Amino acid sequence: MAIIPLDFYRRPNPVQIARELLGKYLYTRIGGVLTGGRITETEAYAHENDQACHSHLGRYTARTQIMYQPGGVAYVYLVYGRYALFNIITNEAGKADAVLIRGLEPTEGAAEMLLRRGLPQVQRNLTSGPGLLTQALGISTAHYGLDLTGPTIWLEDHHEPVAEADILASPRVGIDYAGEDAALPWRFRIRGSKWTSPAR
Repeated sequence: MAIIPLDFYRRPNPVQIARELLGKYLYTRIGGVLTGGRITETEAYAHENDQACHSHLGRYTARTQIMYQPGGVAYVYLVYGRYALFNIITNEAGKADAVLIRGLEPTEGAAEMLLRRGLPQVQRNLTSGPGLLTQALGISTAHYGLDLTGPTIWLEDHHEPVAEADILASPRVGIDYAGEDAALPWRFRIRGSKWTSPAR
């Protein structure tokens, strides 16, 4: 159960990394409280040939600047002015790829997650969706740029690989602006898991 090292994220293929993150564990320790769980859903974004990626065509803004750092740091941004989405920057410096974490099976700190989400009991909508899991884990834009080897946010490999036959690949969500790239099958889910966001 080792913390995933930075060189895992600094490889050149975000699609491969997004697939391999399924079955890994994401943890936070915020306010002294440990929360986390097993990753069930991801999406890959590539700086080249992917109009859905925030760094497409070398776009460099105050928001995207962290994408150009070496992989293994957090890229957290708001959508609709309220939902923080947690992405992991991948690839080497200057090659701004990312993987969005979209779903999580809660395994640690469920009571704290319920408090953060304002829910009475553990159910699918606790962590099955990118804006829901960040709320449950306490991740916010304050964690933008954070190193993902701890002590606040980190990922672990518990050696529970997901078989290829159990990985569902489909188009990503909410990127109709990306033209033909919206059809790329770069959203990955664990087959049969209830801890994923609804299918399109």
